[in-house]
Amino acid sequence: MTDQPARWTAATVYADMWTDPDKDPRDNDGPGPEGELATLQDFVTNYRLTLRMKCEGLDPEQLARRSVPPSTMSLLGLIRHLAEVERDWRNWITDGDPLPKLYGKRDADFDGAVADQAVVDASYADLEREQAATDAALDAYADDLGARVGKDALAIRELMVHRIDEYARHCGHADLLRECVDGRVGQ
Repeated sequence: MTDQPARWTAATVYADMWTDPDKDPRDNDGPGPEGELATLQDFVTNYRLTLRMKCEGLDPEQLARRSVPPSTMSLLGLIRHLAEVERDWRNWITDGDPLPKLYGKRDADFDGAVADQAVVDASYADLEREQAATDAALDAYADDLGARVGKDALAIRELMVHRIDEYARHCGHADLLRECVDGRVGQ
């Protein structure tokens, strides 16, 4: 007997997919985006959608569950962590004083990811707001991805690639967390 849920997928076309191609909100049909900026933005958008998909259909307890011990990660913790990271990225590109942390000290984003609908709603709102603000801040540099900004003279291109890396890693974590929560699998 095991505490692990049975593995399952909602896909009927390809058993290793999260959902059927005609229900997938990520744009994977047709030619890819044109140009470097459009490609970078497309990857960020698709990873953001992937993370949301991995969280869909779960209640607050499931979202907050630390399902892969001894890790303290949860799906809700990832949502909160990425909201914090989006804010940090904006701090990287400014010369001014940094915006304050959203959730307090270093790991408060995971510690505060508790099974409460108000926390879930606020976490999603924080993520959407921070993503939109970071996108708007980066839009100012859309014509020059080599522009160096902030106190550390970070290239915008480097920040864009780092965003993709961060979301990609955490989507991998979300795969494992979700499978251990309710058994749902798929890339």
